[in-house]
Amino acid sequence: MLERFTLLFPVWTVVGVALALPFPWLFTWLQGPLIVLALALVMLGMGLELQAADFRRVLLRPRPAALGVFAQFAVMPALAAALAWALRLEPPLAVGLILVGCCPGGTASNVVTLIARADVALSVVMTTASTLAAVLLTPALTGLLAGRYVPVDGWRLLLDVLQVVLLPVATGVALRRGVPRLARAIAPVMPPLAVLAVVLIVASIVGSQRQALLDQGPLLLLAALLLHGIGFLLGWLIPSAAGQPPPVRRTISIEVGMQNSGLAVVLARSGFAAAPLTALPGAVSAVVHAVLGSLLASWWRRRGVAGTSGAQAVPQGRPS
Repeated sequence: MLERFTLLFPVWTVVGVALALPFPWLFTWLQGPLIVLALALVMLGMGLELQAADFRRVLLRPRPAALGVFAQFAVMPALAAALAWALRLEPPLAVGLILVGCCPGGTASNVVTLIARADVALSVVMTTASTLAAVLLTPALTGLLAGRYVPVDGWRLLLDVLQVVLLPVATGVALRRGVPRLARAIAPVMPPLAVLAVVLIVASIVGSQRQALLDQGPLLLLAALLLHGIGFLLGWLIPSAAGQPPPVRRTISIEVGMQNSGLAVVLARSGFAAAPLTALPGAVSAVVHAVLGSLLASWWRRRGVAGTSGAQAVPQGRPS
């Protein structure tokens, strides 16, 4: 039952947004520190799933993971900045889109990778590696690419990432090692709680920025569709050019195309509080990449793939 709820993450995201537009009051109570706590819950769940074997996989299979993380932080930030310029987005929306592009891979990708019959173990390793790399790369890349629109406080972004990413993940790892019985008891309920948390975060932003979304919706939707659609495509082409097998190509495509939009929303709300519209691209992005990723995974699943050894492991990530 809980697993089915988690696998339907894209459906719940669309439902949340559909309800937030006519009934924003259902979700707008989630503001400020509550949004930070909700994302911290997602990252805590990720930490609870990490173990030494995940890091050993990186050492044993460094090339696919390194290639994927490189593509993640080379493709998406540059693509987001290019789209913001080409579409002439308003400064807050441009910064928000760039922030989405500079965030690590979304952990919903673990579930989508499972559906696509790709390499779930590699997906978990890439999500973990990109999340840890984001502690430094997300503030640095955002400052570099978004500084032309508004002043970016890189140190503030770094502190925010430490607070909402590194600290909860480290707490989860510590709980797993120090209090394993408690970690095992709460681990099964973390994926559905993470789904609920992300849906509430996205719906809260949509509800609070309802009029702006109605005004800017078509342009933002186009920007998000292009960002994630091209991300999925380049995430497939890069490992293809490097001679990687189909399961790895699918996995890297999904990891590159799906961002941690929940993190983008929280960082936008905290680091750019004077411009609330900055959080709106993250909310739109969460819906777009969840739907596109699920459709792509379903298509790949129907086609099948050779060489899927190890791809059907149990997903360990948290949707975002």
